[in-house]
Amino acid sequence: MIENQKIRPAQVIGPLGEPLTLDSLPPANTTRWVVRRKAEVVAAVNGGLLTVDEACERYSLTLEEFAGWQRSIDRSGMPGLRVTRIQHYRDLYERQQRF
Repeated sequence: MIENQKIRPAQVIGPLGEPLTLDSLPPANTTRWVVRRKAEVVAAVNGGLLTVDEACERYSLTLEEFAGWQRSIDRSGMPGLRVTRIQHYRDLYERQQRF
């Protein structure tokens, strides 16, 4: 019997337009999460290079933390991932929802 196996791409397009592979993703022991690294992990999951569970396990992230990154990119793009601007973008999004 042949099992259904999901075929993964060898590479996906990263947030800056560069090809991303498993080897070019941030290292598993990353502790300093800059905007580019967060965006690369989200792009890898969105492109099918990693599953959400694999990304969370590999980078010791909670599902909520990863979902927050994904939501920030969807709403505000890469600038939304800046820790110093989270409250600004949250307020902006809430105001847009009211009108």
